[in-house]
Amino acid sequence: MITLSPLASIKVKEIMEKENKADWKLRMGVRGGGCSGMNYVLGFDNQVAEGDELFTHDNITLVCDMKSYLYLNGTEIDYEDGLQGSGFVFKNPNAHKSCGCGNSFST
Repeated sequence: MITLSPLASIKVKEIMEKENKADWKLRMGVRGGGCSGMNYVLGFDNQVAEGDELFTHDNITLVCDMKSYLYLNGTEIDYEDGLQGSGFVFKNPNAHKSCGCGNSFST
């Protein structure tokens, strides 16, 4: 399962409303690259493909392709707002090593 922290849920809803995508889904995935081998991918999607994993959290539907889900099962998407910037943070129990920016990892 992939979940959202309470603050991440608020931020996702704010962005969805601002971009007029209130009925869309939040898609999370991974792709090769980055400092540590794989990058997190996060965006809005209005499509669901066969084999996608679907989760509903706080009235937000999260979608993840099956291949990415193998690396993301158990991940919590959080949102941090601090002096050094703000953005979504991925708390992935499957990541054995992450880069300093937190946007790439390896298993």
